[in-house]
Amino acid sequence: MDENNLKLTSSEIGTLWGEYMNGTMTDVVNRYMVTIIEDEPIKAIFESAIKTFGKQKKQIVTFIEKEGFPVPIGFTESDLFNGKQRLFTDIFCLNYLHIMTLHGLLGHSTSFAVSVRKDLREFYDSCDNDAKKMYHQTIELLLEKGNFQRDPLFYPAKNPEYVSSQDFTDGFFGKGRKLTATEIISISLNLKKSIMAKTLSIAFGQVAQTKEVRKFLTDSQNTADGQIKTFSKIMQTDNLPVPKSWETEVTTSTDSPFSDKLMLYHIGFLFQAAQNYHGTGLASAMRTDLVAAYEGTILKNLMVTKKWFNLMVQNKWLEQPPLAPNRKEIAEEV
Repeated sequence: MDENNLKLTSSEIGTLWGEYMNGTMTDVVNRYMVTIIEDEPIKAIFESAIKTFGKQKKQIVTFIEKEGFPVPIGFTESDLFNGKQRLFTDIFCLNYLHIMTLHGLLGHSTSFAVSVRKDLREFYDSCDNDAKKMYHQTIELLLEKGNFQRDPLFYPAKNPEYVSSQDFTDGFFGKGRKLTATEIISISLNLKKSIMAKTLSIAFGQVAQTKEVRKFLTDSQNTADGQIKTFSKIMQTDNLPVPKSWETEVTTSTDSPFSDKLMLYHIGFLFQAAQNYHGTGLASAMRTDLVAAYEGTILKNLMVTKKWFNLMVQNKWLEQPPLAPNRKEIAEEV
């Protein structure tokens, strides 16, 4: 059997659709950032990212068209305004590329995991390798510039130990206990993602052209800020450092480089993607206060995404993914 002649499954079509939508969104932002970046090593990484996605985009289009599905509109040059004033500093642009590369790694891994056809598996495998290369490059440059904040360091215990008390799960009452290394993985990652969401909400809120979008961006900024405070307090109670904020890396420009459609979609993407990370954090939490923090965060994110969905639909900006056939409608047409 020629695996490459198998029809793509709904999951495989869904991943291609998602990769195209999110990829074109990030590509537009990268194309703007490369025009304002003055630091040559940072600019070179962005040029590489743009070239890499250009290659991936062509392959995605080929897969979709071969199956007879319409190629999504996604985001195009019409969503890029190239404003006269720069909105971000060079170092923020580098941090942005690093965080979005992390999102890409997760997306490619998920797409690979649900793919059966060999050519599609090989494609996502190459995408994953490209993302890993970009991840190495962004970290190395951030470290070189002294702008990468590592997660908290622990001092080693003398011997392995077993949990010996019910207080291990207690985060509200009793003596409780300090955070575990496994819990800090998710807390640190979620803090970095929330800091990115807040910073972009601030930047986009300065330049958005419509009142409704600006209002949503202010609300999303406040939601992200609340989440940052919640998890920062948990870290600081254990005398652990938290990632620094990036608000000062946004200029005071009010000249929009992007369409409202792109900016609104981008913030919605970040809040939806965050649900995966918060869910992972909830699953690994073994302290009651952490469980409560994650549950509250997930509920607040759901409220944000509901408002986002309504606003996207209202403006006719939300593209519809491929749908399962409606058998009832088909039968009625006969």
